[in-house]
Amino acid sequence: MSIWANLGEFIANTASQAFSAVIESVRTVFEGDPATRKQVAFSIAIIALSAKMAKADGIVTSEEVGAFQELFEIPEEEAGHVARVYNLAKQDVAGYESYASQVKTLFPDENDILRDVLDGLFHIAKADGVIHEREMHFVETVSDIFGLDHREFEGVRLRHMEPEEGNPYVVLGADPAWDDEQLKAHYRKLVRDNHPDRMLARGVPEEFLKIANDRLAGINLAWQHLRRERGI
Repeated sequence: MSIWANLGEFIANTASQAFSAVIESVRTVFEGDPATRKQVAFSIAIIALSAKMAKADGIVTSEEVGAFQELFEIPEEEAGHVARVYNLAKQDVAGYESYASQVKTLFPDENDILRDVLDGLFHIAKADGVIHEREMHFVETVSDIFGLDHREFEGVRLRHMEPEEGNPYVVLGADPAWDDEQLKAHYRKLVRDNHPDRMLARGVPEEFLKIANDRLAGINLAWQHLRRERGI
């Protein structure tokens, strides 16, 4: 069963609840199936927070809608499931801070997957060529609630907003004081840790692997800048 079919079935069984309660229901409904629980939780996290970001910004462009569809690779026959989740979240009176806090409880010790969610939000926000002030405040607040430190947030931000001009050390989470061998080892670890297979293993559905491909491209670009700068 695809992630979208799982998601649609789950929403059909919980739609009578407030959507903020739907997020919490993920934990109990899929208690005996941790792999599916993670996939459904991740999908709901990105869809719900994307909806809240659109509501907070007040501007939904065709480019952002396109980025949403591109990121999710939604089959036409499953689009209704995603639209239902998105609209339920957008209409819910609960604030996005509450949503972000609930998402954090679904992945309490999994910063990697929380960074994946943040990456997805940036991908959608930047689609129209600019990240508006309210969108930036939104993603920064979500990052804080997730417990990601400022340097991690800056690395994600620069990779999305300043891929050519951004500080490659920050993008890679590297220390400028490291020697070349330390940098090489760190880069190789980043490539391993952000391989699509690793993302699948930690619960990101295969329908979302564009996040991994884009992140690896950003990591490789920053590494090329460092290699030129240091003559490695």
